[in-house]
Amino acid sequence: MRDNAPVTSRRLSQAISEGDGISLVALVRDADAARRAEEAGAEGITVVGAIEGLREATDLPVLWRGGADPSSADAYALVVARHLGGDGGLETAHREVSELGLEPVLEVHDDEELEVALERLDPEIFLLSGRSADEDEDPLDHVLGLLPDVPAGKLVIAEVPLRTRDEVLALERAGIDAVLVEAERVAELVGGTPPEV
Repeated sequence: MRDNAPVTSRRLSQAISEGDGISLVALVRDADAARRAEEAGAEGITVVGAIEGLREATDLPVLWRGGADPSSADAYALVVARHLGGDGGLETAHREVSELGLEPVLEVHDDEELEVALERLDPEIFLLSGRSADEDEDPLDHVLGLLPDVPAGKLVIAEVPLRTRDEVLALERAGIDAVLVEAERVAELVGGTPPEV
């Protein structure tokens, strides 16, 4: 257990797997955005750097996607593309993240990276990114094309630019567990009345 881990921290896997429907994980840049995202119905937070007052602003699990020290995080995105060599780097990084008390989230952009992640590790959570979609391919279709190769029982977070609630529902119907969204769009994309917090 990390010394700086709050008593109220939750596992990202728990947050995105419990309850009905797809979860929204909000990208936040400050503590106020995290507070608003939670109030609007987000079930997780993602950050790319340290945010002062984040733990005081929200009890939601935090996915770290930056460099340096992942302080105040509960989960860490391991970018498989950075560890494609057969030198054991991916396994070492996965072990180090786990030893910090963080949940490893394997970020993959294509079939090759997904195959490497599955051959070398048995991750619980995947982040399927549409950022590497071909110029003529919709990022949503790219992510949905990767999904069938993810074994049953694994949790999947999608990273795609969303325009409408209908696209969120399409991801949900396909079996995606969560989607990354900008914090200011949570209320619009969550649908219905946000839960009381």
